[in-house]
Amino acid sequence: MRAHLARVDAVLVQAVIAAALSFAHIHDIALAAGQDGWKAWAYPISVDLLLVAAWRRLRTGPSKAMGWCWFVIALAASLGANVATAGLLDLDDVPAWLRILVAGWPAVAFLGGTLLVHSVPTLNETERLEDVPEPPTPEIPPAPVPAALIEHARKVAADHRTRTGQPIDTATLRARLGVPAPMADAIATHL
Repeated sequence: MRAHLARVDAVLVQAVIAAALSFAHIHDIALAAGQDGWKAWAYPISVDLLLVAAWRRLRTGPSKAMGWCWFVIALAASLGANVATAGLLDLDDVPAWLRILVAGWPAVAFLGGTLLVHSVPTLNETERLEDVPEPPTPEIPPAPVPAALIEHARKVAADHRTRTGQPIDTATLRARLGVPAPMADAIATHL
């Protein structure tokens, strides 16, 4: 157990370090591309959230292709920022194409997140769901009902008919007798 915790802790520490560094690199690129203040901090959050949404779709969603597509897009944004800040890019003189990519990123992230979270099943997925047969409903024999309870239920039902002019329904019978629904159904078959 302790060895497992040490392994998990090491992985968690590595993940936190990698996330912090990547977060800082994306922030630096956004800042260099003219997105200052809170906007520079929002960029790494949007990249990371898109990565998480794509990863979640890969693990639990019906469309793996969409998950992979958006995972690769978000990973490219993250990896691109990491590599660009490694000295390959003059952060004091950011090219216009990078400014355009940074300015367009919020729309891309919004589109990806929306498609990942709110996508409608495709026709093939719907057809597959319709082809799944309903599980058979097991026949449950009625619960044995004591004769005294049936006699009491008959009196309650007769009283109900006298007062309302209508036969007693199962819900009312259940409430008047204080029995569970399956027992009320079994009693109703005897009336």
